[in-house]
Amino acid sequence: MAWEFDARRASRGGDLSETAVGGFGRARELTGSTAASFMAGVYRWMTLGLAVTAGVALYTASNLQLAMTVARNVWPLIIVQFLLVLGLSFMAQRISGPVAALMFLLYAALTGLTLSGIFFIYPIGSIGVAFLVTAGAFFALSVYGTVTKRDLSAWGTFLFIGLFGVVIASVVQIWWHNPAFNFVLTLATVVVFAGLTAYDTQKLRALGAQMAGAGFTSLTIVGALKLYLDFLNLFLALLRLFGGGRRQ
Repeated sequence: MAWEFDARRASRGGDLSETAVGGFGRARELTGSTAASFMAGVYRWMTLGLAVTAGVALYTASNLQLAMTVARNVWPLIIVQFLLVLGLSFMAQRISGPVAALMFLLYAALTGLTLSGIFFIYPIGSIGVAFLVTAGAFFALSVYGTVTKRDLSAWGTFLFIGLFGVVIASVVQIWWHNPAFNFVLTLATVVVFAGLTAYDTQKLRALGAQMAGAGFTSLTIVGALKLYLDFLNLFLALLRLFGGGRRQ
């Protein structure tokens, strides 16, 4: 799975936490045109990142020699992805916008390389359906996180505990393959990342209002990274759940 847990733990160590913005309940008081502008930037960068990932994955899958090279070096690529996420999360307020953008796009491209294998595992139709379902669910959850009057910061503890459990279980899954365990893990992943999508949307809107006029492009990109990871992990979980028959 994508390196979601570490990015979030790093972000919570800085000004991106709910405490720094006085709780998500204040989002209703603070949000306006500034928050909307901030979120528009977040969604633009997120969409660009997903487009880069999809393009690189499709190109890699269409080039058998490149795909085999990636398969032989998948763990070094994953380690580089992990380091990029940590670096971007920890240094969000200390690096320039162009550097943050380069790191994010590099991460998206590397993710495309490592995810290209799904085209050799699942039928293209199943991948397309999973993407459309993910896009619809993500849209609905983001709208909920935007319009709800409920303070979602109370979900934080539950979601981060769930996320930690998903990460640990995913590591166990590498060595222990059990259909029932895999099914439960997939369901848990869907629930956790569905919740995180709404949670992060509200959290980022509050951050956007708080940072009005600050001009931190790097923070916009870190916000995009959060939602990018929410979307990607939700997509992969739904693909495993509804992917249908695997290619022979």
